[in-house]
Amino acid sequence: MTHILIVEDEEKIARVIELELGYEDYQTTTAFDGQEAFELLQNQTFDLVLLDIMLPGMSGTQLLRRFRKLNQATPVILLTARGEVQDKVAGLDLGANDYITKPFQIEELLARIRAQLRLNHSVNKAAEQLNHQDLTVNLQTRDVYRDQTVIELTPREYDLLTFLLQNKNQVFSRDQLLDQVWGFDYAGDTNVVDVYIRYLRNKIDKPFDTETIQTVRGVGYTIKDSIQ
Repeated sequence: MTHILIVEDEEKIARVIELELGYEDYQTTTAFDGQEAFELLQNQTFDLVLLDIMLPGMSGTQLLRRFRKLNQATPVILLTARGEVQDKVAGLDLGANDYITKPFQIEELLARIRAQLRLNHSVNKAAEQLNHQDLTVNLQTRDVYRDQTVIELTPREYDLLTFLLQNKNQVFSRDQLLDQVWGFDYAGDTNVVDVYIRYLRNKIDKPFDTETIQTVRGVGYTIKDSIQ
């Protein structure tokens, strides 16, 4: 099910959007301020973000700037009462995919959401491989290479690696990885995540003396574009 994050501080507007998206069979999560939204974006995966510009705590533009440093792929539609050209340009320059001015018709918002989801699906479908430094994963053949060396992975190792690569720069806890890779109905010990991370490191990192999967102490695991 498509999961959409609604970032809107006006509860009545947020509730209307929630209901309308629910009628269209979208799953929704709502945040009422920028800081809450940023924490959600760091810890969960969404298919699209509806983002109000005027927010308490952290503005929509500040949130968008920070989010785009972590994630360039997820579509973002700005919702705002500001209709001036310079505001639209600023939002688009920061990485927004679309812009709709309040008040808006819900039919238009739904159409813009469908358009962005179609476009993003086409882009994702066209992408046949994932790359990280000298590591390559071919999504069509499921072949994995590092420095042109073939690496044999089990199906679970492959799923874990591709999930982390598709969500680079995001840190995931053991519970989140269990939900996303093993499935929501998995009832085993969370230590299985540590075991499979170790398996992956032994195959894709240890022979090459460089780190791909990083541990964020007390939080979980991530693959970052660059090691700080």
